[in-house]
Amino acid sequence: MKQQLEIERKFVVSHLPEELLEKAVREEIKQGYLILQGQRELRIRQRNNQYWMTLKEGSGLERFEQECQISDGQFKMLWPLTEGKQIEKTRCLVENCGHVFEIDIFSGILAPLLVLEVEFSSIKESQKFRVPDFVEKEVTDDKNYKNATLAIDGLPKSFF
Repeated sequence: MKQQLEIERKFVVSHLPEELLEKAVREEIKQGYLILQGQRELRIRQRNNQYWMTLKEGSGLERFEQECQISDGQFKMLWPLTEGKQIEKTRCLVENCGHVFEIDIFSGILAPLLVLEVEFSSIKESQKFRVPDFVEKEVTDDKNYKNATLAIDGLPKSFF
């Protein structure tokens, strides 16, 4: 089981630069939430043909995360329990300016939402990050843009 402190900034993206998309590795993601209690969430995720269970605690810039791989059978058994708390997206992974950009292209009722996430090794590093010009606004501390909230409530009113 992998445990770590996650330091991540999150941004709503206005458009996707073609030069980044051309270099991107794509992953198809389905994720659903089993437990949502305050600042604690337990989710399952299918990422291409791999399956994961993740516990996240906290909110905003710093969150604690534990993750373990599960089987296809375990995922299929648990997936129905996430009904009404699911999202689907394509994640584009691309290295840019010394960071790995995770650009999420949401589908279904969350389209046309585009979100950029960037992880950092320290808070100091996160503060030095130069926000790309294709970013519309930062939503790191906006609970309405957490994947768990999106899965339950849909697109935030501030999106429109």
